[in-house]
Amino acid sequence: MAKKKILITGAAGRIGRVLKDRLKSRYNLRLLYHRTVLEAEPDEEVIIASITDLDRMVEAVDGVDAVVHLAGNPSTQATFEEALEVNIRGTYCIYEAAKRTGTNRIIFASTNHVTGFYEQEGIYTTSKMLVRPDSYYGVSKAFGEDLGRYYVDAFGLAVISLRIGSFQPVESVQNRNSDRILSTWVSHRDTVQLVWRSIEAEEVKFGIYYGISNNTRAYWDIQNARDELGYEPEDNAEDYA
Repeated sequence: MAKKKILITGAAGRIGRVLKDRLKSRYNLRLLYHRTVLEAEPDEEVIIASITDLDRMVEAVDGVDAVVHLAGNPSTQATFEEALEVNIRGTYCIYEAAKRTGTNRIIFASTNHVTGFYEQEGIYTTSKMLVRPDSYYGVSKAFGEDLGRYYVDAFGLAVISLRIGSFQPVESVQNRNSDRILSTWVSHRDTVQLVWRSIEAEEVKFGIYYGISNNTRAYWDIQNARDELGYEPEDNAEDYA
């Protein structure tokens, strides 16, 4: 059986580099870079462009089986204008490119900051609760989730939104400055698993899931990821506490 071809946007970022290295045995990869460009390895396709360039995104998305959309401004300190261009306009370009090319599966890297004010008030949070963004960054990712819902209903795409937690190596848990990471951590291998399960869960046409490991102190619910995607996290921050 031929491997699926997957486009990873933001492939030079922290998450993108890990996915690039650990998904290449499972999929054929097309990697989208913008300012930072990594040297291409064997069997990798590389495209260099801005996600805000719709024509170029049509080229980038054309012919792939799924898109893992990571590119964006990840700062919770981003101004509205900074979030607007890359996180809002850029995400629109990815969805629109998928619609135009018939690529019907997008894994959207959302964020826990979509519901950040629940965390500030100590409220256990599920993906069914109303959003409460804690920043313009969180607002922009909430927009991406809602835009995905629109493209699912209006145009038949499949969109999986992953509200990614604290994506860090084990050393960051062991050498932590605060205990928050014991609740919010997602290990590298659990992130990789969550992404490939999102790609393969073809019966799921829309879903929002928190992306964290099996943390004892978790205050974001991941049961729907277990039930709907088959996610089986292998790590627990408590093991490094």
